[in-house]
Amino acid sequence: MPERNPVLVTNTTPLIALVAATGSLDILQFLYRRVVVPLEVAQEVRVGGQQSFGVDVFNRADWLDIQSTPVPLQPFLKNSLDVGEASVIQTAMNLELPLVCIDETAGRRVARLCGLTLTGSIGVLLKAQRLGYSIAIPHALQRMREHGIWLSDKAVQFALTQA
Repeated sequence: MPERNPVLVTNTTPLIALVAATGSLDILQFLYRRVVVPLEVAQEVRVGGQQSFGVDVFNRADWLDIQSTPVPLQPFLKNSLDVGEASVIQTAMNLELPLVCIDETAGRRVARLCGLTLTGSIGVLLKAQRLGYSIAIPHALQRMREHGIWLSDKAVQFALTQA
């Protein structure tokens, strides 16, 4: 197994997208020593109840570091982003954790402005493959789309080229 990066703070969409792509969240455990999930993100994942896609996988991943209390948000984050993205950025800044996993454009832009390093669900897939995790990127992208994960043609083409 490769040396894992220390810590990742993740948003809702990458969690759901990775479950769609791989059927589990094991890829995150393969890559990272610790995966921090703000309480607000956990609530977003679970909002539809146990029958919602990915909730069972999320709940079984007992190695996730799900925060137990809401994070107080700076006004500019609260007014610029949805609560999940804002909580990921605020948690990363509060805990001085430089790496966040966000897929949405606005959240990625604000995270960069806050000095954070970014990855997303496709970046996670590509990095894992590069480090020896057994995954077929074209199949993973197809599964993501079949489960309603929106991927731009540009992002798909990038992923296929890198794979």
